[in-house]
Amino acid sequence: MSEVLNHQQIRKKITRMAYEIYERNLYSSGVVFAGISGMGLILSQLLAKELKSISNLAVEEVEIVLDKSDIAHSKVELSQSVVLSGKTLIVVDDVLNTGRTIVYAIKPFLEEDIDKMELAVLVNRAHGLFPIRPDYTGYELSTTLNEHIKVDLSEENYFVHLH
Repeated sequence: MSEVLNHQQIRKKITRMAYEIYERNLYSSGVVFAGISGMGLILSQLLAKELKSISNLAVEEVEIVLDKSDIAHSKVELSQSVVLSGKTLIVVDDVLNTGRTIVYAIKPFLEEDIDKMELAVLVNRAHGLFPIRPDYTGYELSTTLNEHIKVDLSEENYFVHLH
């Protein structure tokens, strides 16, 4: 197991990503962060908090609830209803591997009137089995499909490890 990112590096990546989100959405009527259950939700909350501290954009948050272990059969729901009309939706997950989770996660938003939809990930493994590319990436990492990334943002000592 090798360390890819430590706490301080992750904090810097989150700050940079928040500034990029602010720059690209300066004239948006609002930003809705939709974090995928687990570390995606925590990353979403950290990005939302950082964006609120550096801008006056209207920021909302919602959780995309799904079972990553059985994504094809998982029911995909939102933790609450949210008005998306005229706003930017940013789907957030910790790691982008093949893109399969993201494809299923956007299902609740497909019939919504969204100004634009973007994707933010902390680590992009870029295996690209689905045509999904992040708009905001903390770290780009080339790995094999046999290697695993572990992200932990739950404590005061964040880390990203490669197994």
